[in-house]
Amino acid sequence: MIENRMTSLLTRFAYRINTALERHLPEQRLFLKSDTETRFIRLRPTTQAIALVGGTFLLAWTLVATAVMLMDSIGAGSGREQALMQQGLYEQRLSALSTDRDLRAEEAVRAQDRFNLALDQVSDMQARLLASEDARREMETGIDVIQNTLRRTIDERDEARGDAGRATLALAQQGGTSSTEIGRVRDTIATLEFLTDALGTTAKDRDAQQLAADVVRADMAEIQIAQRGVELRNDAIFAKLEEAVTVSMDPLDKMFRDAGLAPEDLLKQVRKGYSGQGGPLSPLTLSTSGPALSAEEIRANAILMGLDRMNLYRIAAFKAPFAMPVKTAFRYTSGFGGRNDPMGRGYRMHEGQDLAGDYGSPIYATADGTITYAGWESGYGRLIKIQHDFGIETRYGHLSQIRVEVGQRVSRGDRIGDMGNSGRSTGTHLHYEIRFGAKAVNPMTFIKAARDVF
Repeated sequence: MIENRMTSLLTRFAYRINTALERHLPEQRLFLKSDTETRFIRLRPTTQAIALVGGTFLLAWTLVATAVMLMDSIGAGSGREQALMQQGLYEQRLSALSTDRDLRAEEAVRAQDRFNLALDQVSDMQARLLASEDARREMETGIDVIQNTLRRTIDERDEARGDAGRATLALAQQGGTSSTEIGRVRDTIATLEFLTDALGTTAKDRDAQQLAADVVRADMAEIQIAQRGVELRNDAIFAKLEEAVTVSMDPLDKMFRDAGLAPEDLLKQVRKGYSGQGGPLSPLTLSTSGPALSAEEIRANAILMGLDRMNLYRIAAFKAPFAMPVKTAFRYTSGFGGRNDPMGRGYRMHEGQDLAGDYGSPIYATADGTITYAGWESGYGRLIKIQHDFGIETRYGHLSQIRVEVGQRVSRGDRIGDMGNSGRSTGTHLHYEIRFGAKAVNPMTFIKAARDVF
């Protein structure tokens, strides 16, 4: 009885609904005709309303889903274009810096060659100048000896002439002399004539030596002018070299300081362990027992010390993690410091920098070092640890593949693995860490410090 009544109520309710909807959605009949018979399907207003509401909902859901997909596609395309543009700008900057560095290095080498050539020329001119000075002094000494001899000879000649005059006067007073006195007078006259000829020859020699001394003085003046020109050229070369050393060294010094590394401590460690690279440049020295260094030699020593420091900086830069671990398109995601755990475990410390990119993107060593770990570690997934100089360690986590072994030596830029999603990770990315001893530091400090250098 109750069931019949409920059925009656539902029937009347459905009838009222159909009656209310029939004003807007009249009953429709769909005829299906075959060769033998004709059938129809009756579409009540309620059925039409349900179909209309379902179709509207399906259309709205389709429009919303399409809009979301379009927005995601547009956002992903814009992000990729931005990453490609940033990568292009970074590569252009890196190429320009590399070209400028190579030009500076070539200019320094050429300047060093010119400086060595100028030093050789100055040394040769100094030798010639010293030889000319010695010759001049010898000639002045010879001229002084000749002049003294000439004065002494002239005095002897005048004295002999006086004796001859007195002898002639004595003969004239006596009215005659013996043959012996006449012979003495003749001998005296002959001696005077010989001395006169000798004095004439000596005077000619003196004039010739005086002319030669004048020529030597003129040569010395020319040599001094040439030496002054060489000094001016050397000064210009020194200025160029000093500028090149300063321009090349200041960015490196700033890079180390910005990364929190003490440049002097790094250079001491590089000098201590330096081997197999050709040796540092040595200061210019002449002789331990010779005279003090000249101003040019002091400047040359300063430049050589600067070049040595720059070479040590270059070695230290390869031994510290200043390179990028990812060279393909990527974006920075979670940074160093406290953050909400992506797995929902509260506020945690994140000890590295996440770089998200394509699955399988190459991962590179950021500095020279030795592989100390290459395998699976909880949380990190596939992990590589590299021990570098200066007590620095880098870690590369969540890799899809490891391409190195423990104990292997790697250089900056060597491929060590591929980007992945292993371990405790919510998506494809690289977890990159830098540690001093057991303490993690912000990798972005090194990345930003090297941004305008490499």
